[in-house]
Amino acid sequence: MPRMLDVSDEVRSEIGDDEADRLLGGDRAPDSYECTSCRTPGDTHVEPTSTVLFVGEETAVLAFAHARCIPSQVVPVAEEQLVGAVRSISQAQTGAPAAHASPAMPSPAMHSPAMPTPLDPAPATAPAAQPSAPGQAAILGITCGLVLHGKVGHASLVVEPTGPVGRPGSTSGEDEFLDLLQDAGFQRITDLDQTPDQLPGWSVLVAMGKLHAVLQPAAAGGSTGWWQAHQPLQVTDAWRMAASQLSEVTMYAVPAGMVGRQPREDLLRQALERAVALGQVVAASLPLAGT
Repeated sequence: MPRMLDVSDEVRSEIGDDEADRLLGGDRAPDSYECTSCRTPGDTHVEPTSTVLFVGEETAVLAFAHARCIPSQVVPVAEEQLVGAVRSISQAQTGAPAAHASPAMPSPAMHSPAMPTPLDPAPATAPAAQPSAPGQAAILGITCGLVLHGKVGHASLVVEPTGPVGRPGSTSGEDEFLDLLQDAGFQRITDLDQTPDQLPGWSVLVAMGKLHAVLQPAAAGGSTGWWQAHQPLQVTDAWRMAASQLSEVTMYAVPAGMVGRQPREDLLRQALERAVALGQVVAASLPLAGT
């Protein structure tokens, strides 16, 4: 029996037309599933459902999600994450499978310039790294926290590299991190209480209840990773609730050494306000993919 499934072109290209057609025809799709984003039950017979393909180096996991939570897409992840996901899926099965594991198809890897570990409670922050030495690639650090826009708390990401970020091929050592983001559509902000404009094509991927990636438009269409967690990052319930209520996340970016790792959200805001006063913050509102 046909199911209410969406198989994106990106997923279809990975799993092949035959497998995609079998899914759409109901031969390989479950009747019910646990949404890979919000972790609540779904039914492919009565609810629009997205296929989400998590791809590692040797393995792929085809999972299912409510279409309202996350669109059909390919999400490259570390191989060890998929091993844990397959184990969790096997333990959670109560009848129809919640996901389908199959050999991974060749696909371009989505590499992350950052290597964070699971985040601490709000503001959640990737462990501080040593400043990058000359000639070394800077590592992006990310802090998750609630930032008030007026009286409304917005789920926010503060992105700060460990050293200067130049344009591809540049050897000058000049920091062009904010300029690069402005070229992509981010705007310099002068008032932290103002919500920045939404940036088309970009999004924040929250799947399995954790922060996975910041996505940007791909040259060939669809999305690709601008930043991806080395392992999914645990965010607070308050952060996730705020992101879900507004269906977006505010991303702030600052140069190296401008904000630093702050242990509390009030200190994070103070550091951001100082950076705004110096004209050293660019920002955008990014749609939320997932919940």
